[in-house]
Order: sequence, then C-alpha cells, then structure tokens
Amino acid sequence: MSITTAQAARQELKGFKGQLIGPDDPGYDVARKVYNGMIDRWPALVARCASTDDIAQVVGFARDHGLLLAVRGGGHHGAGLGTCDGGVVLDLSPLNEVEVDPQSRTVRVGGGCVWGEVDRATHEYGLATPSGIISTTGVGGIALGGGLGHLTRKYGLTIDNILEADLVLANGEQMRANAEENTDLYWAIRGGGGNFGVVRSFLFRLHEVSTVVAGPTFWPVELTAEVLPVYRDFISNAPRELNAFFMVGSVPPGPPFPEELHLRKVCGVVWCYVGDDTDEAARQMAPFLDALPQPLLHGPAPMPYPALQSAFDAVYPPADQWYWRADFVNEIPGDAVELHAKFGAELPTWKSTAHLYPIDGAVHDHASADTAWSYRDARWASVYAGVDPDPANAGLIKRWTVDYFDALHPFSAGGAYVNMMMDEGQERVWASYRDNYARLARIKADHDPANLFCLNQNIEPASGS
Repeated sequence: MSITTAQAARQELKGFKGQLIGPDDPGYDVARKVYNGMIDRWPALVARCASTDDIAQVVGFARDHGLLLAVRGGGHHGAGLGTCDGGVVLDLSPLNEVEVDPQSRTVRVGGGCVWGEVDRATHEYGLATPSGIISTTGVGGIALGGGLGHLTRKYGLTIDNILEADLVLANGEQMRANAEENTDLYWAIRGGGGNFGVVRSFLFRLHEVSTVVAGPTFWPVELTAEVLPVYRDFISNAPRELNAFFMVGSVPPGPPFPEELHLRKVCGVVWCYVGDDTDEAARQMAPFLDALPQPLLHGPAPMPYPALQSAFDAVYPPADQWYWRADFVNEIPGDAVELHAKFGAELPTWKSTAHLYPIDGAVHDHASADTAWSYRDARWASVYAGVDPDPANAGLIKRWTVDYFDALHPFSAGGAYVNMMMDEGQERVWASYRDNYARLARIKADHDPANLFCLNQNIEPASGS
C-alpha cells in the first residue's frame, strides 16, 4: 500500500522542528492558501520550516523524490508562485525573527517575515529600509525581485540595501552571499528572484526614517489626461526626498476619506516626503499642484512611516481575486496618456487600480549591470491590477487588466518588474532581464543545474556550464 507524500516526509525528515501538513491533516485548507484568492492549488505537503536544517531537509526531500518545490514567504505573488499542485510548499513563515542593530544601522530579517514586522521593529529606532507599499507582503519576494516603494527615490530599491543573505541551495548546502563571499550569488539574488536557493535570512542597511509627510491627492478620473502629463514632467525633477506614484482607482468607502467621495473614481498621486517638515513638503509639492485644478482631496499629513506602509492593508486583505500585468516605461507620450485616461474611466471594480512607480533618483545611482535588476535606465514601473473579492468577477477583472496592458505595451521599454508579472512565459522573463540574463543563467547552472527552484520568473540553467 502506497503512502502519501506527507506520510513519507514524516518518516524521512528526522528531527524536523517545524510542522508537516498534508491534505488529510487539520489546518490543511488554511495552510495551502495564498494571498490571491484566484489561486486555488492543492500541494501534497506544506512544510512549515522552523530552522535552517528544516529548510535543507525539505529541499532534499523534494529534490530526491522528484517533487515540484514552491517556496513561500508571504504568499503575495499574483501568479501564485508560492504554491503548487501535487508538490511541496516550503513555508518560511515560522522564521520571522527581526534583529535590529541601531549602531551599525542594519537589521537581520528571517525569510518568513512580512514587511510590517520589519517596519515596526526598525521604527523603534527611527530607522527603515525600502520595501513595497503593503505591509502584509513577504520580505523575501519583494527583496529578491527588486523592491519598489515609498523610499525608492531617496534610498533606492530594496536590493540596493541587501548587505548579505544566508541561503540553502538546491544541494542542501548552506551559503552566505555578500560583497566579499560568493559574490556571483550576491549579484544574482539582487533582482534574480528565488531562482538560486531559499533565503533563510537577509541583512539590510537601514536609514533614518521616522515621521514622513504622506497621503494621497485625488482629482476626478475624468481629469487623468490633464493630471498625468503634469506628473510625468514633475516627478523626475523633484527632490529625492519626495516620492509620488501616479494612480487611477476609486476612493475607499471608509475613514479617513470623506463620505461624499466614497467609491468615486479618481486619478492622482500618493505622496511620501521623507521627513517631518510639512512646510518643506508643501513647498516641494507646490509646482505640481499649482499646475492643476483644485483637487477633490489633498491629504498629505505627518505620520509614522509604518502607518504609511500599512495604509493599504485594510483595502487589500487576503483572499481578494487579483490579476496583474506590468511593464517598464521610459516615455509617456500623448497617445499613452489618452489610453490611461480611457482605461481609468473603465475601472471594472472599485478595488481595481493602475499605478506608475517612479524609477529615478537613487535607483539611477547604479548601472544596469551592477545587480541582476536590469532596468536601471527605466523611468517608471507600471502595474495594472484587476481586484475584487467576488470570484464571479474574476473574468471581468482579468479582461480589463489584459486589455489595459495590451493597449499600453507598445509604449513600454520591453520588460517588466518581475514581482508584478503573472506567469507569462519565458520570452517575458528574457525581456525583463535583458543583457543580464546570460550571466544569471550561468550562475543558475552553478547553483541549481537541475532547476529545482523553477516556480518563479524562471531563469533556466545555462547548458554546458
């Protein structure tokens, strides 16, 4: 009589300190879930790892049994790349320690942390490191793929602040990668995603960030074609302390937004001025605001940085349906502006949105070959996200997202930010790494020649290496 994968794991993984969960176990339905409600997969085993040795054992078990292996940190990836059908999910969530060293301005972070845990711990010392814009997102996914967010223009991408990482490789070896040790691997993980191993922990550089002046400015969505060109011309020349991403969406139906604006379709920007000087923040925003009509809402105010980081959490809880598409963008000509205005006016659900994140300032201090993240010369990262809690609307939000992407893609730089891509095929992966792909493929062949770590925006091992 054959045994299940979970039963085999319990027999073979001696001294496993975490939790091994199979389809017949209580809690399996909770353990298999990821953030995107559109993803519904049934792994044969969910292994919640509580130590580095646990990780090595699970990697070896999946490898030796020829099982598909998914590595899950926060589980936020839109394409559901942190889970799989019939394989093994290596769940890092128990490994969520955060150790701040205020003297060296560094933080060591477990691979299972979400960003809110890091933000709260570092904020106690008036410090932060760049990440994304939703605090429930896993550290590992953002950190390995790039890391765009509120601090990008001032302090760069998340990968620009990775000082080292401790990994478990496909052969079970434990390895540290930094500027002095295993330098090829250090280069590759800064933008190359989860292709090279399981990151047990990160060491990040921290910066003085405590109170920020942040919040949205909204105009009616009908003014998108007027607001977007002003934003386009303004942001690249703004001081680095001032970050602002452009958006189309709807006003959330609750506090702190005025009731008369609830669910109204809008365009606008979300600001983050790194500092607590409201007068200076207003001075830096003024050239943008003065060039436009009176907004419906101008909401920037001083707040603790973790409050900004968690501001979208309640709007986008786990289990919503999500469908994403993305591109890098160098220019936003008039025809592209008109298309953004068209699709912004056609938002299919109130949670659906599109963003343009600026890529300039500190990001441009590095060359495209300095890390695996190859689009240092881009000016924006666009993302189109159809979102709704109702599974009945999954087709609706997907059609809007794909149509939006298809219309704007001819104006793109070619590739996309890998953290915001769905499973779109190998050509999109090549386009997103450009000239860096060949080096990544050689490093992949050195560390994962059988492509065990394939559930990602996959870099295929170079043949003959």
